[in-house]
Amino acid sequence: MCGIVGYVGPRPSQDILIAGLARLEYRGYDSAGIAVIDADGHLGMRKKAGKLAALRDSLADAPLPDGATGIGHTRWATHGGPTDVNAHPHLADGGKLALIHNGIIENFAPLRDELAASGVEFISETDSEVAAALLGREYAKSGNLQTAFQNVVNRLEGAFTLLAMHQDHPGLVVGARRNSPLVIGLGEGENFLGSDVAAFVEHTRKALAIGQDQIVSITPSAVTVTDFEGNPVEAEPFDVSWDAAAAEKGGWSSFMAKEVAEQPEAVANTILGRVHDGQVVIPELDGLDELFIGINRVIITACGTASYAALVGKYAIEQWARVATDVELAHEFRYRDPVIGDDTLVISISQSGETMDTLMAVKYARERGARTLSICNTQGATIPRESDAVVYTHAGPEVAVASTKAFSAQITALLLLGLHMGRVRQVLTDDTAVSELADLPAKIAQVLEKEHDHVSQLANWMADTRSVLFLGRHVGYPIALEGALKLKEISYIHAEGFAAGELKHGPIALIEPGQPVFVIVPSPRHSALIHSKVVSNIQEIRARGARVIVIAEEGDAAVLPFADEVIHIPLAAPMFEPLLTVVPLQIFAMALATAKGLDVDQPRNLAKSVTVE
Repeated sequence: MCGIVGYVGPRPSQDILIAGLARLEYRGYDSAGIAVIDADGHLGMRKKAGKLAALRDSLADAPLPDGATGIGHTRWATHGGPTDVNAHPHLADGGKLALIHNGIIENFAPLRDELAASGVEFISETDSEVAAALLGREYAKSGNLQTAFQNVVNRLEGAFTLLAMHQDHPGLVVGARRNSPLVIGLGEGENFLGSDVAAFVEHTRKALAIGQDQIVSITPSAVTVTDFEGNPVEAEPFDVSWDAAAAEKGGWSSFMAKEVAEQPEAVANTILGRVHDGQVVIPELDGLDELFIGINRVIITACGTASYAALVGKYAIEQWARVATDVELAHEFRYRDPVIGDDTLVISISQSGETMDTLMAVKYARERGARTLSICNTQGATIPRESDAVVYTHAGPEVAVASTKAFSAQITALLLLGLHMGRVRQVLTDDTAVSELADLPAKIAQVLEKEHDHVSQLANWMADTRSVLFLGRHVGYPIALEGALKLKEISYIHAEGFAAGELKHGPIALIEPGQPVFVIVPSPRHSALIHSKVVSNIQEIRARGARVIVIAEEGDAAVLPFADEVIHIPLAAPMFEPLLTVVPLQIFAMALATAKGLDVDQPRNLAKSVTVE
């Protein structure tokens, strides 16, 4: 969750570190700090609780001396509250060594006791200061930062990315990763480290991905990567497919507003190059036909918003590829000892590719012989590297914590996968669905254009609402869940999504006069039966005084007598409707949060990339 930046080169590192941390603000944090080795070889450090602005103000009042070597950090608290003292960097070796840390060191308590017994005094409540003190002690023995780093990481348990520097070695930053993200940026006469390419994409789009249990050392002219035993390894090079401008607001009121508006482009980019001669062919899956033919079961594992995309994917894969598909929350998956084997395909979904719960589910599946495929938006991420294959979504950087365009791109990738598997398994003979793919971006744009103001006005009227319910059937059910989650995430009000058929089994007790209820109505053209049952559900809640807001396709007159508000979407095949029905719910959550004066990009207590279990 924490943001990490490292720099060595000819330029003042303070400016580069602060700019890099600003690009990582989306990850969620509660304090920030930097450390710099100045031109005289002295290490200076500044850290502040709160947003990056507090650190900026402190540096403006009393700048650190310029230096060309530095590390920076934004912290999401795990051990100890968000205070100046608990913020990173942490110092050791008499203030000559600085360390920053992302993750959780699970064995910090016995290590802390060991260090305390040897006379080390701790000033913070963090597990990270233990790593700093341990590194300081090891450095005092050898005088070699890389050797000391290697000795320390082999004693640590848990998930961590560590960066450190020592004033005896200006021009050197050393980092290590285990179950937590770290990437290298390659510049001309300068090099970078970051928990995300956003940390350095302003300066270079050439990157290296380092693997599990690896150590990296960067100087202005060289990058060295070894494993934890000191053996040289080759890092995987890749080019970042977007530039720094893609991660800027570009005049939008918020990143979330920008990313909602970018959904037509995100969906188009996910489809691009994957339809040939009227059939879906995903080039990244070339050579895996035998796998898709031989599997008897698919498990899709994910967390949060991605798990709702997975539920849509379940419908698509079962309908088009005719293979039994289950959806599992990643944080539950490996703890219940599921029955999986070599005839099981485990599909993981993660926007960042670093979601720890999902990563551990993937590793668990591989250990038990299952084949793994990841759907991811981030190049060089850990989950794709741990999987047998990957389908990238190409949604571009998503900065707002609440996912929008990444969610739409994940659904699109799953639809493509279902169509691809159906073709390979020779069970999909109707190419109508494929022919509709090209129209999806324009239809999403139509919803944005025609309904944005209507939905925003509705949200403004409901700014004082304390509870909203969402109902859906079939593929509308996952969208009901997602609509409720968006409202919880950024508006902090009670919201629940239900399968509409469950109403009579309990949730209808929540309906009282004035209760707002969104109902996602399926197309009557494709399933008159399901449509009629949803209309019956509307009548049930309307009879009990609910205020009914319906999302229905254009021309659906059957819902008009029972709806207080109708939000229209263009005609689409059932599997494609989620990409249209989710857009008004995103706009509603964003507009209601804005009306309440809340920060839609950085909701409280949440982080974009959850790299701890």
